[in-house]
Amino acid sequence: MATETELAEPTDPADLPADLPADLQAASSAAPPAAAGPDLRVQAVLVAVQVFFGIFHVVGKAVLAEMAPLALAGIRALVAAPLLMVLAWRIDRVLPRRRDLPMLALLGALGVLANQVLFIEGLKRTTATNAAIIMVAIPVFAVAVGALLGIERLGMGRLAGVALSIAGALILLDPTRFTLGSDATLGNALILTNAFCYAAFLVLQRPILRRLPWRTVIAWAFLFGGGGVLLFAWPDLAALPGAHLSRATWWGVAYIVLFPTAFAYAASTWAIRRSSPSLVAAYGTLQPLVTASLAAIFLGERFGWPQGIGFTLIAAGLWRVSVRAAP
Repeated sequence: MATETELAEPTDPADLPADLPADLQAASSAAPPAAAGPDLRVQAVLVAVQVFFGIFHVVGKAVLAEMAPLALAGIRALVAAPLLMVLAWRIDRVLPRRRDLPMLALLGALGVLANQVLFIEGLKRTTATNAAIIMVAIPVFAVAVGALLGIERLGMGRLAGVALSIAGALILLDPTRFTLGSDATLGNALILTNAFCYAAFLVLQRPILRRLPWRTVIAWAFLFGGGGVLLFAWPDLAALPGAHLSRATWWGVAYIVLFPTAFAYAASTWAIRRSSPSLVAAYGTLQPLVTASLAAIFLGERFGWPQGIGFTLIAAGLWRVSVRAAP
């Protein structure tokens, strides 16, 4: 049932649940016609999300030098889940219906439990470059899952945009730097599985976001998934030598919890509500650009013509994916 808080935002129909009375639905639909593509706010937020995720590859590798992977995953869940629940309750004041709980639990299992545990365990065993290359598979998985489940229809133009973005990301990353080895192979497999789980998480949010506010969806997904993470992480959390960790490591943990976790998850769900899973997934190809920029700034690496080509392809692909097909 809609609350006063929900009805206080008539200018943003995307925040209103789908089960509003007919007169309120009509009022919310009185907004100006949609533009030819997603709101510029959506694209700006998605760029910020990918910047935070791209930095995570570097910061996470440094943090894992002093901290067990599951301990880091446990801290992410322990802090982010309460933050998101408080935010959702203060603004939405909506309790999911019983029929929505299984889907919220599945979202938590895919997007929080599997995504965080698999990624952090994989990053520990492989290189940051390998992880960035493999994560380019997320848009491919998102398109495949969306089409297979009939959640999203993708025309040739949007598929071409996804392909351009992926090609640009691979040029930036230089797949010849991809490494294998006994430990790296396991890490690569974990990262790839994580990419599939996160893509499914993005796509499966779309149907339930028609019934529940976006803040409530991500908060309850974190509640379910975060509980699972803590079950796996509790032994490492209990053994965490907090007093012996450097200040830089704690600053890195704070960054990971606040930006690539609480903000990025909430912002991605917000963006899916206002655009599409394929668009949100396609913006993941910006992560290699963030990595290349950081390498140029802090490591003195040159930004040459391959990077220029990669950036151009990514920009062209994201523009093509962002263009909404004419009705």
